[in-house]
Amino acid sequence: MARCSGQKRQYRSCTPEGHALLKDLIEHFSSLNLGNEHCKADILGQAYEYLIKKFADLTNKKAGEFYTPRSVVALMVRILAPKAGETIYDPACGTGGMLLEALHHVKEHGGDENLMLGKLYGQEKNLTTSSIARMNLFLHGAEDFHIERGDTLRLPAFYSGDSLATFDCVIANPPFSLEKWGDDVWINDPYGRNFAGLPPAKSGDFAWVQHMIKSMARKTGRMAVVVPHGVLFRMSKEGKIRRKLLEMDILEAVIGLGQNIFYGTGLAPCVLVFRDSKPKPHRQKVLFIDASEEFKTGRAQNELLPEHVDNIHHWYEGYQDVEGICRVVTLDEIRENDFNLNIPRYVEPVIEEESMTIDQAVANLKESLQAAYAAEDRLKGLLIREGLL
Repeated sequence: MARCSGQKRQYRSCTPEGHALLKDLIEHFSSLNLGNEHCKADILGQAYEYLIKKFADLTNKKAGEFYTPRSVVALMVRILAPKAGETIYDPACGTGGMLLEALHHVKEHGGDENLMLGKLYGQEKNLTTSSIARMNLFLHGAEDFHIERGDTLRLPAFYSGDSLATFDCVIANPPFSLEKWGDDVWINDPYGRNFAGLPPAKSGDFAWVQHMIKSMARKTGRMAVVVPHGVLFRMSKEGKIRRKLLEMDILEAVIGLGQNIFYGTGLAPCVLVFRDSKPKPHRQKVLFIDASEEFKTGRAQNELLPEHVDNIHHWYEGYQDVEGICRVVTLDEIRENDFNLNIPRYVEPVIEEESMTIDQAVANLKESLQAAYAAEDRLKGLLIREGLL
């Protein structure tokens, strides 16, 4: 049985119409044979996740609080490449989608899923959402996991004494620029999460980043976090924190995604990738990827398709310059730019100039001259009419 926190559950009373609807729903599913001998083991989990996505589609503005598009999650998990037996941690786990994708990745790459028992960890502040995360994991066949309800920044659930628990893979899409996130507590944080500086009271982005960095295991630890673009260039306190993190040489990549691919916001987010111990060829360097054009345009929501995920992952794996797309930048150059990580500063888009023949150029010139002569004639006519000429 899945391990859950000992929080008391709170239930709201249901109307008679609600009771009848729930009864009909239960009876409908009772008529179906959903045993493992008739369908895939995680069919209920897949159906449940489908309903979560549909709810996100219908409640667009609130959906970003608990649901991250699966394609974005898939990209982040592929970058971290979790292996069987490794621990996975999401400090803002929402409905558990990132933990599930990590589990799927291990299975799809031939890993023994039994080695993942007790290896999935998540914390979520919202009571209802944390309950959904437990149900989601359980319905997908995860038999032993740790989902705790609570405020991660104020009261982290996983620690020993005054040290945070550490994990092989840390992954999250935390709330963007969270206000009243707990700066009063972090002034004297017992876990030392303000090691690079105290984030501003009105923006908790770097609080999440520092919490996640402190949660990375030594040597094997790596993390991927979704943040707003402001994290890359805002100065003052955040500029000092960014400088400290860069000087630690743990930031491996900055990936800019397309606009309007997240629920509830048209902003274009970015993914930061950190490693406790970067490969030697990557040290004193940061890879910048401009993937802002990698999406399919939708009527209400743009979509990151599997081929887009493949492209971005290929560029990340290659870790080399690709004109107009990505560039490997030394820390010395970043230092010269005052530790600004704004992607357009390092990756310039390719501007395709239109070429034309001499005959086309002459034709265009003649057309422009004719338009100029016509405009001159109209002006002369107006001046004559007004008695000015």
